[in-house]
Amino acid sequence: MRLTKSTDIALRIAMRLAVLGDTGDAPTTREVASAVQVPYTHAAKVVSKLQHLGAVEARRGRGGGLALTTAGRTGSLGRLVRELEGADDVVGCEDDPPCPLRGGCRLRGALRAAQEAFYASLDPLSVADLVETPTGPLLLSLTSAPPTD
Repeated sequence: MRLTKSTDIALRIAMRLAVLGDTGDAPTTREVASAVQVPYTHAAKVVSKLQHLGAVEARRGRGGGLALTTAGRTGSLGRLVRELEGADDVVGCEDDPPCPLRGGCRLRGALRAAQEAFYASLDPLSVADLVETPTGPLLLSLTSAPPTD
């Protein structure tokens, strides 16, 4: 199973915000995008999704910036990834044209069970767990890269 690029970016942003929350800094979306080396436009879309899910708080204006919420920091990583990935199947049984085996195929159910096992393995973890040493110090050492827009 492979996560979407959007979920990958969301998790990197959440991890970056988790370690910066400990320092009191509230970076902008542009600063976080630069540090985790993703295009600003992608990061802005992902931050919006994370806000909608209640994982990130964004404040505008002077003294504003991004912050990971308590739910974003300590909530289930499995739940967050499920919400970011959506409820789609691993394979496109109902794509156009639909798979001719979909009426009696056992693969779809097996893949759905494997997908759920993947998410279940993430359920006991949180973003806070992901930024423990050695990852946290590495995230703090990231500096802004040239803009990728």
